[in-house]
Amino acid sequence: MSNGSRSGSRSKLTKRIKDRGTPKVNDLLKVFDIGDTVAIVINSAVHNGMPFHNFEGRTGKIAGMQGSCYIVSLKIGNTSRKVISSPVHLKRLNQ
Repeated sequence: MSNGSRSGSRSKLTKRIKDRGTPKVNDLLKVFDIGDTVAIVINSAVHNGMPFHNFEGRTGKIAGMQGSCYIVSLKIGNTSRKVISSPVHLKRLNQ
């Protein structure tokens, strides 16, 4: 049995046929402000800055930057987590 970081994520990291291929340039260059609400939507074509697949679909707020990636603070149950993610894997939510 394999125990790698992507094990058990076949359905989460599989794209639809129409969505396959490299992402558009605008997706790579997204800019967020601190306090923005975002959802983690993993783009499996880009491996750099990919968060762990358990955080797929979670929503949180931008807490800061680390290099070219963003720090997203999540509330999971009674604990708060911080996830480092590239802007390709984040989707802005209007709230």
